[in-house]
Amino acid sequence: MKTTTETRSKTVTTVAARIAGEDIAKGDYVTILSEIIELPSYLWNCSGISQPIDELVRLRHLPNAAGEPHKVVAVCLPFVYAKRPKGNLIAFDTRQQQLVRLDRDNGRSLWKQMGETTKKKTK
Repeated sequence: MKTTTETRSKTVTTVAARIAGEDIAKGDYVTILSEIIELPSYLWNCSGISQPIDELVRLRHLPNAAGEPHKVVAVCLPFVYAKRPKGNLIAFDTRQQQLVRLDRDNGRSLWKQMGETTKKKTK
């Protein structure tokens, strides 16, 4: 039995790739994948696990801004300085924030479209 599959959609799916700080370059489009939040261990005093009072508990957090494209303007590790579509700058600390590199075409397109919508709102 022979079967054929027809594809009508020309949509290409891309994947944002995790990137180490030393591989980030000026002009890349990046976004936050996750953040590490450190809290004092005394907040867990009712748990069954006892930890030293001066030890920090690290939690992985998924921020609300995950997915927002940023254009890298400078890298001075561990810091990555990037521009938001709105125009203001932000500094990422690669020790606490896991960044992913967006596909260049998608990143550029999203960045421009998000910048245009914010400009229209301010007019």
